[in-house]
Amino acid sequence: MQIVAADVIVTSPGRNFVTLAITTDDGLVGYGDATLNGRELAVRSYLADHVVPLLIGRDAHRIEDTWQYLHRGAYWRRGPVTMAAIAAVDVALWDLKAQVAGLPLYQLLGGASRTGIRAYGHASGRDLPELLDSVRARQDDGFTAIRVQSGVPGLEAIYGISASPDATGGLGYEPARRHPLPTEETWDTRAYLRHMPTVFDAVRNEFGPELPLLHDVHHRLTPIEAAKLGKALEPYDLFWLEDCTPAENQESLRLVRQHTTTPLAIGEVFNASVDYHTLIREQLIDYVRSAVTHTGGITAMRKLFDLAAQYQIKTGIHGPSDISPVGMAAALHLDLAIHNFGIQEFTPHSAETYEVFRRSYTFEDGYLHPGEEPGLGVTLDREAAARFPYDPAYLPVNRLRDGTVHDW
Repeated sequence: MQIVAADVIVTSPGRNFVTLAITTDDGLVGYGDATLNGRELAVRSYLADHVVPLLIGRDAHRIEDTWQYLHRGAYWRRGPVTMAAIAAVDVALWDLKAQVAGLPLYQLLGGASRTGIRAYGHASGRDLPELLDSVRARQDDGFTAIRVQSGVPGLEAIYGISASPDATGGLGYEPARRHPLPTEETWDTRAYLRHMPTVFDAVRNEFGPELPLLHDVHHRLTPIEAAKLGKALEPYDLFWLEDCTPAENQESLRLVRQHTTTPLAIGEVFNASVDYHTLIREQLIDYVRSAVTHTGGITAMRKLFDLAAQYQIKTGIHGPSDISPVGMAAALHLDLAIHNFGIQEFTPHSAETYEVFRRSYTFEDGYLHPGEEPGLGVTLDREAAARFPYDPAYLPVNRLRDGTVHDW
């Protein structure tokens, strides 16, 4: 099965997506997601100028060999641009192989380990009444586990909170904003640490002890601050505390672990298994958070998850709105097949996005399923994609009150 063409398609149905379409000599087309929020054109160039010429004429069945060829052959390894490009190729090749087999991709990964994939949704509010309404809206949508993000008194804008009332109860939050330059937000750690325990106290009092609650710190705390928050939130029995501190210094999680039993999820900004070595080996985290799109594709993620399983660490694949339906489908096929699945983040896309990306995966009663169509079960409508041209957008920048740039 020889590769005869590979096209990089950039489209913006509500937000920007980068898709790789690989065509074989028998006319099959496989799709991979290469979206890197705020740096989309860098991945497009990496693919179109440096990777696509290497693919033409290769055997599409040789997935492992192609992965190693692109990873080791470039000499300059890792990095989000490189790994997103490799992921797109890898997922597209798995899509093709499953189409040839006439099977949904999860069957080639060992078959189903469960009947459905539990998902969590996003609830947010600028204040407590708005947040509680958002939690109710997510429950009405069918979610049985919910991430809680709240505004902080004195801070005008904060990650996870829409700047204005959202008719969907927070579902439509999109941090990438279409401005010539990134918007700048102000951060106050002490105000945040004071406020968050009161938020979870109110949510628990309203919804009871059974509802799994999650929270994303988004890398904004030092290790000792993260430890303090984790300990303060222990009475509210979180499902996980996400990205509590920048984890590039993997040893820093030792300090957090010493002080709290709140489960920890790490890794949405990681792009290689080496980023996790200490975290996994020393069992400093409970959930691996990488996205298929940013971490080298299905081939790399399966190996990472198998390593994590040896240490009783589960998965929580990153699934925000800047992962296209192609990337989401790839995650779902992995979720269904692996044994150490934990939970799946799920942010439904806009109607315009689903017009461009036709999908077979479903969400019902709190559970996702990738569907039974051969391959990934997602196709791209090129005519629809052409109606939504690329429109630059940037994620915000965070500053402390004195003007110092801080982790956003």
